[in-house]
Amino acid sequence: MVKIGTVFKKSAKKAMLLGSGELGREVAIELKRYGVEVVAVDKYANAPAMQIADRSHVISMLDADALEGVIRKEMPDIIIPEVEAIATQKLIELEEKGFNVVPTAKAVNFTMNRENIRTLAAEKLGMRTSPYVFASTEKEFEEAVKKIGLPCVVKPIMSSSGHGQSVVKTAADIKKAWDYSQSGGRSGAGKVIVEGFIDFDYEITMLTVRHIGGTSFCKPVGHRQESGDYRVSWQPAAMSEKAVSRAQEYAKKITDALGGFGIFGVELFIKNDEVIFSEVSPRPHDTGMVTMISQNLSQFALHARAILGLPIPEIEHFGASASRAVVVEGDCNEVVFGNLEEVLALPKTDMRIFGKPEVKGHRRMAVLLARASSTDEARKITKEMLSKLDIETLK
Repeated sequence: MVKIGTVFKKSAKKAMLLGSGELGREVAIELKRYGVEVVAVDKYANAPAMQIADRSHVISMLDADALEGVIRKEMPDIIIPEVEAIATQKLIELEEKGFNVVPTAKAVNFTMNRENIRTLAAEKLGMRTSPYVFASTEKEFEEAVKKIGLPCVVKPIMSSSGHGQSVVKTAADIKKAWDYSQSGGRSGAGKVIVEGFIDFDYEITMLTVRHIGGTSFCKPVGHRQESGDYRVSWQPAAMSEKAVSRAQEYAKKITDALGGFGIFGVELFIKNDEVIFSEVSPRPHDTGMVTMISQNLSQFALHARAILGLPIPEIEHFGASASRAVVVEGDCNEVVFGNLEEVLALPKTDMRIFGKPEVKGHRRMAVLLARASSTDEARKITKEMLSKLDIETLK
């Protein structure tokens, strides 16, 4: 029996978000709808989810002692990791002592390290992947590039949103790619994965929900990335029934191996009707922000229901939809969005402003949403919305 008590009382159901960005913000909103007491944790103050949560803490989540300290101080019923930069081994230790980590500490540990998840998928589960080699030193990296061949992709084994990722197209790129990988990882310098290019038609995210009633799937999400970071996504991705079925098989296989309840973003490459595994995130996925306009239950609502032990009803898809990230570049302490009356004048459109406190270099600060007669039209509408958006940066 699922019970949720009163916030700030002994009976309260308390959830702690480890990572409080835009995805965590939406999870916090959905948890608050069910009367859950929410504690938001991140490495900087006033992060997006902190603006919604009942309380917040600023720590380095890579500091195992600091992480355990804040968890023991709050004693949450549910711990929800939302970013990669976490001392995952400490979560495993705490789970063994009775703390509830979503979906499981094992899943978080595996998926926040590209070496672990690639080894699990390719070598233990026999899933098809791109060719790959891991490298810990610059010399090993040079040898890995030689073995994989050019062009190839370089990624820190712990990073997200394209940080530290690059494409090595020529020999002149090798040194630069290594240096960037060592500065862009979430946990600092360290091991990288060198991946060979594969011939594929397109890539998708298969949003997969493990819950008390089994496993459910959202319609596949297509997406376009720049430098490893999502820019545009749409749902549904155009796929044959056979390809969808195989994508669901792969998604269920990897998520069953990881276990626990919650939503997983399973990234896959598609070639004709064949499926190639790329990555998996045991939490809402940035490309899945399109579900805030395309479905009756967004990926965030599905995540909240699943981790609370609530049933997942039939997921209703409203129609062809798209999302477009608003990326702000520069160096500023404030961002002001203007001309919103024109941006949102078109029917079946919406927007989320994340409320991030500053920009250093470039940062995703909002997302535009649209629903239309086709995904092409929905993407076109979000592009038009972006062109109308006035962005002012303030020091």
